[in-house]
Amino acid sequence: MIKKQLHDKILSLIERRLSEARIAIDAAKESRDSETKSSVGDKYETGRTLMQQEVEKNRVLLHKTERLKAELEKIDVNKKHDCVEFGSLVITNQHTYFISTALGKIEIDGETCFCISLASPVGKLLQNKKVDDEFIFQNKKIKILEIL
Repeated sequence: MIKKQLHDKILSLIERRLSEARIAIDAAKESRDSETKSSVGDKYETGRTLMQQEVEKNRVLLHKTERLKAELEKIDVNKKHDCVEFGSLVITNQHTYFISTALGKIEIDGETCFCISLASPVGKLLQNKKVDDEFIFQNKKIKILEIL
């Protein structure tokens, strides 16, 4: 099922982001902590401050990504949706959309799907729509063919 494959691929991408953020935090901490005090005290403090800022930036990214993962894990890939909501796979006459998180275009077995959030322009137009509903996006009439 394409919905399960998409969900698994997204979670895999999120796991990779989590790993990269953790590695970046560890590297910045190590760099900060190994900074040796030079004869120029200001240079030492500036380097430590920059590394601490890098640690904090990556901690924020890590926490956001952890929250995103927790939200994505709530999606029941076997649930059939009557209308478009979080977790829906929406097949239209133009594109296929997975209403989850804003990751953009993802390829699964040669099929293109756009992973979007409900807050995106298309997501807002799709929200609560049903099969056979139509909407206009970028001067194109789009019809919902199926919602999974």
